[in-house]
Amino acid sequence: MKTLHIFIFIFISVCLFAQEPVEKEILTEVNEVTVFIDKAQISRQKEIELLPGTTVLKFTNLSPFIDAKSIQVKTSGNVMVLAVNHQVNFLEKPEKSNKEKSLEDKIERLNSQLTLEQTHLSIIKNELAFLDENRIVSGKNNAVEISALKEAADFYSSHLTELKMKEIERNKTLDSLNRQKTDLENQLKTLAGNNETSTSEIEVKVSVEAKTRATFQLSYLVGNAGWFPSYDIRSKSVNEPLQLVYKANVRQDTKVDWNNVKLAFSSSNPNSSGVLPELKAFYLDYNSLPPVYNTTIHSVSGKIVDSDNQPLPGVSVVVPGTTVGAVSDINGIYSITLPKNTDYLNFSFVGMVAQNLPVSSSVLNVVMKEDLVALDEVVVVGYGVSEDADFAPLQGRMAGISLSSARYKEETNAVPFEKTENQTSINFEIQLPYSVKSDNKNYSVEMTTYEIPASYQYLAVPKIEKEAYLFANITDWEKYSLLEGEANIFVEETFVGKTVLDVRFAADTLQLSLGKDKNVTVNREKEKDFTKKQFVGSKKEETIGWKISVKNNKSQVVNMVIFDQVPVAKISDIEVETLNLSGAKLNRETGEVKWEFVLNPLDKKEFELKYSVKYPKWRSLVIE
Repeated sequence: MKTLHIFIFIFISVCLFAQEPVEKEILTEVNEVTVFIDKAQISRQKEIELLPGTTVLKFTNLSPFIDAKSIQVKTSGNVMVLAVNHQVNFLEKPEKSNKEKSLEDKIERLNSQLTLEQTHLSIIKNELAFLDENRIVSGKNNAVEISALKEAADFYSSHLTELKMKEIERNKTLDSLNRQKTDLENQLKTLAGNNETSTSEIEVKVSVEAKTRATFQLSYLVGNAGWFPSYDIRSKSVNEPLQLVYKANVRQDTKVDWNNVKLAFSSSNPNSSGVLPELKAFYLDYNSLPPVYNTTIHSVSGKIVDSDNQPLPGVSVVVPGTTVGAVSDINGIYSITLPKNTDYLNFSFVGMVAQNLPVSSSVLNVVMKEDLVALDEVVVVGYGVSEDADFAPLQGRMAGISLSSARYKEETNAVPFEKTENQTSINFEIQLPYSVKSDNKNYSVEMTTYEIPASYQYLAVPKIEKEAYLFANITDWEKYSLLEGEANIFVEETFVGKTVLDVRFAADTLQLSLGKDKNVTVNREKEKDFTKKQFVGSKKEETIGWKISVKNNKSQVVNMVIFDQVPVAKISDIEVETLNLSGAKLNRETGEVKWEFVLNPLDKKEFELKYSVKYPKWRSLVIE
């Protein structure tokens, strides 16, 4: 009977052991990355040999910023995927680069030197205190010989001087070491981010009936990565096509390097200015004033620091709802050109609380605060059936996780750059392998260069600004798949400033501002001979005249458009009459006056804008 019990015990133990799934640790490399405006989709691929039965594949050394709901597992062959589990591994830390290790070693040596110098300084201060306490050489009632007093004074003076000089030198050394340490810490921060992080793992439980080799493709969304478009707009002359260089600015601090990956950019989730001012409708009323034109904020710059007032490099600065963005540099300095009607800027950085700040000035300094919310462990279980407690069964398919047994098909591109238009987004694929380190630096990838036929036109609003802006008008602009973004402007091989390429409100023709041109001068002045007040019956009449002059100092013909306005009456007892528009077009609803003309080289043209306003003589009305 005893032998039977032993046999039954051994049999049960063997059965239980046989049911325990085999655990296999898998190391993979990133091979494909699709970068969105915010976040990136990572793809990893690995061929794995599986033995009959149940196996838990543990994909290790992954980014700690994985969005667990986005995990997808695809496999080939007769492999049944039972469950997927994502977890943070707090015991394993991302491997540091050689540069990070070198900087940390230097900081450690500086800390040792600082400790040594502070010890020497403490000893000097103790000696000074001892010397000060024992400077009296005798009591009050005891006479002291002159020679002894002189000897004591000489000793005190020389020793005090020596100690004070040593104190000064030690303090200088401490200041120098602290400056070196701050520089090294700032440099390390650009490489390693602001916080110590862990790694994460994805466990995939699979089952096969026979020994097999299967290809697994793992994909997921990861945070702390993104891109934004920028452009170089080059115009050699108004007689040549416009050259537009389309660039992607990508940065990532996912704690995993992307080495020689197939890289794609998706539009999903998406200090001289070249932004032309806009006129406001000028409505006349007894209780209203003419429109006030405040100086529009065309660009914002500033410094971003942490709570210790240390500069933060790599902070993402974005105009909400657009793809216009910038990244702070090594000193925490950023600069961004704004689209029209921008009210807020969004500031985000890993480990920091994201901020939406109002744009109230052209200078906006920001203090980022640490996000103190603890990183909770997130567990996601995929579609499948399991008996053990670690992988609870699911009755159906969980949203956000895709498990597939379809065979993986490798796709290749025939051209170095390929654009794919989806229903709601555009993808730009770079076929040549590309590397982006996890160092939070901004990498500029030149995707393509377009030679775009364009017609050129000069626009001016001399009532607000006596400057002429050069615009390039582009038809069929939709085929270039442009996104809104900041653009550097080069006119005749010279950098003239920045503008915003904003396609959100573009119609059939896209207007690109190429900035101001000093060679086209515009002036607007009041004509005193035509400006007068008089009484006509019960009405008061004011007549106002303006002279607008334009001169082309260039050696080529220019197409010119000038905007001005006349007031629009809102009530019946105010009458506005246009007396002279010099051939301009008048929009009677808004009062906009528009001249379109061609100006020959070194030629000058003058226009007159004259109108009168009648209103009851007992009322007051501010017209200009």
